[in-house]
Amino acid sequence: MKKINTIIFDLGGVLIDWNPRYVYKDIFKNDSKMEWFFKNICTNKWNLMQDKGHSMKKATREKILEFPEFEELIKIYYGRWEDMLKDEIVETVNVLKKLVKSKNYKVLALTNWSHETFPIAIKKFDFLNLFEDIVVSGEIKMIKPDLEIYDYIIKKHSIIPEDAIFIDDNSSNVFGARKAKINAIHYKNSKQMVEELKKYGIRI
Repeated sequence: MKKINTIIFDLGGVLIDWNPRYVYKDIFKNDSKMEWFFKNICTNKWNLMQDKGHSMKKATREKILEFPEFEELIKIYYGRWEDMLKDEIVETVNVLKKLVKSKNYKVLALTNWSHETFPIAIKKFDFLNLFEDIVVSGEIKMIKPDLEIYDYIIKKHSIIPEDAIFIDDNSSNVFGARKAKINAIHYKNSKQMVEELKKYGIRI
């Protein structure tokens, strides 16, 4: 096995705790109704379009035209987006800090995130300044798990895919990285991630 020299982190779900349920659970008071809303109205697929650069204002307006009876609930999604953004995932951030401090690796981030809301995260989380670079999907209008976004970061940083490892909590994004020939870890928790990194010769 080649020595890993580049580590690429996803952000949401790996280093940052973001979840729309933090807002909607107090509104619905019923998990099944809330999950129905996410499955049928403000879906993950819909949110990904904003992660790809679509205007949140326009997306909200279009969704209300499609489901006028849910207007107020739809407005809440991006109207209270910042309330969905909680704390850093401390254990994983500590691992990130150790990797950066070691100076043995190029440490990057690759995130599906709207260009409109990412500045909020930059302001809130100091650890984001540790990365050599953060590739934000909304800024380049590409999203995971499409192959083009992995090719983008590979070309931008002259990465040899086999010498890099990508960490993401979404299995589809992990599969996308592997399709691009990048080693990948499906993140579940920091302890499991560290154990997986050890298999690649990376000691924390």
